[in-house]
Amino acid sequence: MATDPAHFRPKAFPPPEFPPRRLPMFAQMPPAVFPAVLGLLGLSLALKRAAIVAEVPEAFADLVMGLVAGLWLFCAVAYGIKIGRRPGVVMEDLRILPGRAGLAAASVGGFAFSAVVAFFQPQLAVGTLLLAFALHLGLVTATVRALLAAPPEARDVTPAWHLSFVGFIVGALAAIPLGWTTLATGILWATMVLAALIWGVSLWQLTRRVPPAPLRPLLAIHLAPASLFASVAGLLGMTMLGHAMTILGLGILVALVLAGRWITESGFSPLWGAFTFPLAAYASAMLINGWVLPGVLLTVLALGANLSIAWRVIRMWPGGKLAGKTNAATA
Repeated sequence: MATDPAHFRPKAFPPPEFPPRRLPMFAQMPPAVFPAVLGLLGLSLALKRAAIVAEVPEAFADLVMGLVAGLWLFCAVAYGIKIGRRPGVVMEDLRILPGRAGLAAASVGGFAFSAVVAFFQPQLAVGTLLLAFALHLGLVTATVRALLAAPPEARDVTPAWHLSFVGFIVGALAAIPLGWTTLATGILWATMVLAALIWGVSLWQLTRRVPPAPLRPLLAIHLAPASLFASVAGLLGMTMLGHAMTILGLGILVALVLAGRWITESGFSPLWGAFTFPLAAYASAMLINGWVLPGVLLTVLALGANLSIAWRVIRMWPGGKLAGKTNAATA
């Protein structure tokens, strides 16, 4: 991760107008809201898994899935309106780290949305999953363009790269219930290679320099790939791989907990949304691979943590505070 967070800091804005100019609705919709919403989608899937393995009524989990799916749709439509006003905002948002992470979480959220829909309407999930693959592939292409055009200090490998380049694994999670096991298997092996490269480079960077405090919450994203590999392997019947990845995830989780005070040194920020999806994804991985009691306990923990963080992030959206803090582009 880059030691100079200049590409993260908001740029200087001109003096405010008097009276302030009213922006059109969603003209400054901040991509930074999507990591927290993705965490809620992951939480809803973990709740569903927990209800299934614990053999308790699934009504609460179904309610959460419906509410969170609606929230993701609302946010996606809001950003779509922003793009409709000025398509160039996508590349502008991709120039800075919060924007890249947020938009990657948005398209990965399309995969998670499809996984939610697959529980209730498999035929509809086919269409949403194909659309999610197309959108994520397009976003990855745009992200590569943005990185190549960025200054050298903004091209360093960050944990957010997992969302962009490994995020297809969430699509595999949604593909399995639809019977697309060959596709899911191919995605699993391909993304494992990409994740290993990102983990390796990130570890090497950590030994050479200390990440700036505001960016350290992003380190939690390293837990997500191991969790998703464990879940996909478990659902595909690859028992040994599923348990191996669950153990790897446990090691990453323990390391994150031990470094928790250091990671959160700079206090709450919108980047805390990075904590939410990995936590929920690991809870699901435990449940899928038969670690029932710790999986249920972690799901309960994620219920409190993810809701709290998501509320604190989303309530910054109205009024433009979240957009200002993360330097979101304006349409």
